[in-house]
Amino acid sequence: MNCKRIVFLVFILSSFISLAQNHGTREDREALFDYILSKTEDREARSSIKEVNFGIDVLEEMESVRAEFLAAQNDTDLYYAIQKLSAKRKDRHLSLDVIEGGLVLPEIDKGQAPIRFYPDFGEDEVVFFVADLGTSINKASKKAQLGDILLSVNGEPIADYMNKVSEYTRFSTWNNFYVRFGYSLGQKSDKLPPSFFKEDLTLTLKKSNGKTYEVTLPYMDEVEWQRGWVDKSYDGFKKVEAFKFDSFELYVPTDKKNKTLLLWWYGFRGDLPEASDALVEYASANDLLDYDLIIDAINSRGGSQGAYALARLTSVPFRTTGGNLKLSDITSDFIDGYTDRYLSRKAIMDGEGRETEDDGTWAIDWLHGPVLKGLAAGQEYSNNTPFKCAHLPHYSDWMMPPADKHFTGKMVAFFGPWGGSHLTQFSSMLIDNQLAYTIGMPDGGYSNTWEWEEDLVFPTTGKPVVSFMWSIGHTIRPNGQVAEGNPPMVDEYIPVTQKNYFTYKSTLVEKALDWLKESK
Repeated sequence: MNCKRIVFLVFILSSFISLAQNHGTREDREALFDYILSKTEDREARSSIKEVNFGIDVLEEMESVRAEFLAAQNDTDLYYAIQKLSAKRKDRHLSLDVIEGGLVLPEIDKGQAPIRFYPDFGEDEVVFFVADLGTSINKASKKAQLGDILLSVNGEPIADYMNKVSEYTRFSTWNNFYVRFGYSLGQKSDKLPPSFFKEDLTLTLKKSNGKTYEVTLPYMDEVEWQRGWVDKSYDGFKKVEAFKFDSFELYVPTDKKNKTLLLWWYGFRGDLPEASDALVEYASANDLLDYDLIIDAINSRGGSQGAYALARLTSVPFRTTGGNLKLSDITSDFIDGYTDRYLSRKAIMDGEGRETEDDGTWAIDWLHGPVLKGLAAGQEYSNNTPFKCAHLPHYSDWMMPPADKHFTGKMVAFFGPWGGSHLTQFSSMLIDNQLAYTIGMPDGGYSNTWEWEEDLVFPTTGKPVVSFMWSIGHTIRPNGQVAEGNPPMVDEYIPVTQKNYFTYKSTLVEKALDWLKESK
């Protein structure tokens, strides 16, 4: 075989290999990029207050990724360019996923280094300190101590490394990013490009005396922690072990003179209505309905039915959160899909769904009534309605009365920047309605009403790429503001710092009890 023939065959083979690549041609990628931007402009329920808080214009930020997006040389390059593009929207909810026949990511050895960090919010510039260590770590790393300050990651200054990570991370407030960055800093996963990781994790740390040192930590399959991520230091309270629910735990005072119950709030899980009713019955049976309540929601996450719980924790009417839909090319398909899921659920569960207090028909009536009428009329958004019509009909004043049997004491609630979603709605209802005295820091500030998930394909070829999400509805706080990227401020701001981190919960409980005593 002559040289020319060999060169020709190599050319043909390389051409077939190139065609087989899932990341497409430059023309494919440019068409996809334009599609994503166009649909973001049409479909996305952008939060103007969030963009002001960040000092950005989302579409301009997305446009800045174009060159990297078009220059992708392989599937990995394109996947993380799409992830960076998506992250420019600053929305914690909007994830990205691989799909069958789409982009293929390289396999990596995932793991967790035996160290976690937390941000010190008391400094002008956020710094990170060691918040937890594994119980079993190598000899060289034993010099790492709780409270030591992080200076660099794999030789890169922490500020530079953090900025790079933020480019690929979805978050709706900076404080939420800082907390989750510290939590995940020791993780090796496909949430970041492979170039971010080495075989081990090398950190430069600084002790309280100013001495710096370096540790190299292995990535492990499992880590047993010295402290654990959730602090439940509630001096003067004991857990009611028989009260077993996923949504929250119940703590009662050890001093009979203390007329206060404490709830460690894990989230708005599927058993929240049952847990809320059980709490009221427990209090009623033990003559505790006039007790004050402390709600520790610092570690909470999202879910639904917060208004149902709140109607049993307060003695006054309150305004719920609301929501709307951005009306666009996918509104009809969204309504059809929601209706199909509703009918399937109704057939299986007699119409009971964990998001609704009726049988789900309020939301269906709203979608097929005001929403479709608004779409036909060319409206940009639907009318605002109580959140997903979960607790009230779509035509109402959003005011929700307390349940027939409810607590009558005062409330104090703790919040922090870890969680959001329905937690942001819960904190908004408490704070905007002035139902509780709140202490700590604002929650993570991410909440939208509806989302649209779509399997993206190259517009030029129809070849699958990834699964992509848009936020297609606003959550409206009781004060009328959009909730996304806009958590309510607590009454008493106490930032987490390196100095108070290990006693933070005890400090908040003490302040809560002092406030309850003074407010009598």
